[in-house]
Amino acid sequence: MSHRSRFSAILAAFAAAVVIPSAFVLAQSASPAAPKPAPGASKPAPAAAKAAPAAKATRAWVAKKTPWGDPDLQGVWNDATSTPLQRPAGKGETVSGNEANLFEEQLANDLSRDRRDGGPEVDVNRAYNEHWMDARRLKITNDRRTSLIVDPPDGRLPPTVPISAERQKIRAERQAAGARFQAGMPNIATEMSLPIRCIIRTDSPPYLPTIYNNDFQIFQSPGFVVIGPEMIHSARIIPLDGRPHLGPNLKQWLGDTRGHFEGNTLVIETTNFRNDDTVYQGANPETYKITERFTRVADDSINYEFTIEDPTTWTKPWTAVVPWNKIDPKEQMYEYMCHEDNFDIVHLLTGARAREKNPSLNLTKPQTQR
Repeated sequence: MSHRSRFSAILAAFAAAVVIPSAFVLAQSASPAAPKPAPGASKPAPAAAKAAPAAKATRAWVAKKTPWGDPDLQGVWNDATSTPLQRPAGKGETVSGNEANLFEEQLANDLSRDRRDGGPEVDVNRAYNEHWMDARRLKITNDRRTSLIVDPPDGRLPPTVPISAERQKIRAERQAAGARFQAGMPNIATEMSLPIRCIIRTDSPPYLPTIYNNDFQIFQSPGFVVIGPEMIHSARIIPLDGRPHLGPNLKQWLGDTRGHFEGNTLVIETTNFRNDDTVYQGANPETYKITERFTRVADDSINYEFTIEDPTTWTKPWTAVVPWNKIDPKEQMYEYMCHEDNFDIVHLLTGARAREKNPSLNLTKPQTQR
């Protein structure tokens, strides 16, 4: 049974548990009143059993609607959590009690930027300390799952398939460019990664928790939904009018997205990604498709679910669910001005050319030839 089917069964059972007792209370309240005592007769003493008021039935949450009738997803939401994408070895689907506490503590320790173990290089790679991080990323999900992946049921990514020789060549070129950058020897600006060049970062789907800037603002108007991530400066403008996707020759960094509502769930499908390392985990942009589902399940909670399909990268599709929690309305989302590396591109290239002229300035020792 798929995770969505299991969830539907649980929801049905919960609804039955609420509706049946409620019907019983209504039937009791509809019974005829007791006859009045005859004139002159003494009034019966009130029964002690009737002294306590009946418990009120729990009211099910009702999804909010926009003035034009669409499910209302608007607001600023945060997806930070320490729950990993893939389930750690030896863990079940969920944890409870003391095991849950220990699981959360271990993950928080692993993610902490205030640690000083591992030596100077590891410490420097942790960059900023915890003051600059999103503290909400140190908590596991409220349902205490051990992975964000819900399908496959083992909570792990499916096996990969062998990639073509052309894709192997592209990966090798990107890895070599990354190694040159780490050594302070980039050749040209365009071989630097997209995040370094401040083009896209975690604003490209799927939306997964990161060290900071985990907020997303959703806007709605008739026929459109807009998702504005806190990270970088993009906005996904999603039409809901059924228009077709762009032609296959027009590619975009964030892909081409189309959406529609299925009941209270916003369903959006995205294709047409550029072939410059924009798709998740280096999948094949020619065959990559992501379907995202946004379902508001409470005033302060959205279930964000995504399914990734790419038969030339994984043996089968896989699905993850990330809870989005509404943040305090007083917590404003500010514009993210990623500008340092746009200016520093000049510095990085200038430094690389200086190192070419003077090897003593190199950041890494040259390999000894055998």
